[in-house]
Amino acid sequence: MRNNVTLFNSENHRYILLNESEPGEEDGIPSNQYLIVHNGKGTLLDPGGFGVMPQVLNEMMQYLMPADIEAIALSHQDPDIVGGLSSWLKLTPARVFASNIWLRFLPHYGISGMQRFEGVADQGEQVILQSGLKLQFIPAHFLHSPGQINVYDPISKILFSGDIGASMTPIGEDCELFVSDFNKHLRFTEGFHKRYMASNRALRYWVQQVRKLDVAIIAPQHGALYRSQAKEDFLNWLYDLPCGSDLLDVD
Repeated sequence: MRNNVTLFNSENHRYILLNESEPGEEDGIPSNQYLIVHNGKGTLLDPGGFGVMPQVLNEMMQYLMPADIEAIALSHQDPDIVGGLSSWLKLTPARVFASNIWLRFLPHYGISGMQRFEGVADQGEQVILQSGLKLQFIPAHFLHSPGQINVYDPISKILFSGDIGASMTPIGEDCELFVSDFNKHLRFTEGFHKRYMASNRALRYWVQQVRKLDVAIIAPQHGALYRSQAKEDFLNWLYDLPCGSDLLDVD
């Protein structure tokens, strides 16, 4: 388990990878939760399931109080992302951003009232929060969720990629913070992407969108982050990767 890591820091803007959560029942796979602090206000990215919520809250409070969280962004609908949301809604005044197509499913997580939820359009969009923070929502549909959205922070140049780029490090092996050698890293990520990503067409569309941005770090919800040459190797690999429906044997 690592300590909180500041990925970017300037006078009024900070991007933090919070202490990785305990894996709990998720087959030993810890998850990454991220906090953006801008002008004294916070945005949480994929705050996690119910079981990790107390730890994420504890780590977050080293920087901000719950009343200072102005936004929560959900990349998609999975319980390891949304499971703790009802508690966050009670503790914070945050607006919650999620894909339009998942808004009608979220009440099944024990959420009553959707007044603070804002649906993100399929084509993506930019929002400016009360603190002045600009967030760009990038479409990442069918990777692996039909309504996945990614979040790009143009100040830090960090792209939160949800499950794209996720890696599954076996129990007992240390997970490096940044991928140092993509070819060696492939054994932790290849099987997941082949099984969980819908098709190469969807991957190529996503890679094309990412290459239009000035991205310094790709930060997934699970496992190590990508920067420098590993980031380029990762994008090149995804662009040509057969996956999902590409691998179906119709016979």
